[in-house]
Amino acid sequence: MHKSGFVNIVGNPNVGKSTLMNALVGERLSIITSKAQTTRHRIMGIVNGDDFQIVYSDTPGVLKPNYKLQEQMLEFSNSALVDADILLYVTDVQDTVERNKDFVDKVRQNRAKLLLVINKIDLTTQETLEQLVSFWHKELPEAEIYPISAQERFGVDVLFERIKELLPECPPYFDKDQMTDKPAKFFVTEIIREKILQHYDKEIPYSVEVEVESFKEDERLIRISAVIYVERESQKGIVIGKQGKAIKTIGVEARKDIEAFFDKQVYLELFVKVDKDWRQKSNRLKHYGYDLS
Repeated sequence: MHKSGFVNIVGNPNVGKSTLMNALVGERLSIITSKAQTTRHRIMGIVNGDDFQIVYSDTPGVLKPNYKLQEQMLEFSNSALVDADILLYVTDVQDTVERNKDFVDKVRQNRAKLLLVINKIDLTTQETLEQLVSFWHKELPEAEIYPISAQERFGVDVLFERIKELLPECPPYFDKDQMTDKPAKFFVTEIIREKILQHYDKEIPYSVEVEVESFKEDERLIRISAVIYVERESQKGIVIGKQGKAIKTIGVEARKDIEAFFDKQVYLELFVKVDKDWRQKSNRLKHYGYDLS
């Protein structure tokens, strides 16, 4: 008997969805920063055993859209409600229903098996945790509740075993040696974007998109040329920095992480270009991969 299923991870921004995804998959597929909207795409991570295959899906944090890019990010989150065998709704010890009541209502109506994950329990007291468990039992009575700390890996193994138990009988959806549905270039762009999120403030990280123009691999080296797109000319100067110091820092840190990801030496070239108001243009969003087709 073989079991397979889609396990989709949803919830508000900054509750630890990507940290949980990486802990469950055992690989660093989703980038993690302290900023909201770090995850922009729906990213699959595939875990295989002899008699099971779990297809995890990390999604952008649910938010009320202010521009077209955020509208598409919300679509990725909504799509995760449609095709899940098991839905992981992730909250944390500071999260509230009011942050996105509409989405919680959609979760409530969903027919997939619902596991409610209360993350970051290492940051609260036993008394507060018990109150949270009681609160969520009333809000989502159909849900099984799992208090965890994804960062500390506390409770993750118990959650993983329960997911395996709930999988439907089904042949594998993907080849058994496949780890994700995304191509190598995608992870390069995500690593570069992570460094931008870590090093720049205010609007800059949210105005940036990264595109790999060239990815050439031989036996000992990967040569990568990537473009960092910004929305305005003034942002270009900020990203490059005085005498190119800022962009050099991004390049050095990204290269090290890309080398660790591919376990191979990397030569990375970065360029900065302007793509005016790309976040508001449907054709540009589609070009950068923000569509469901």
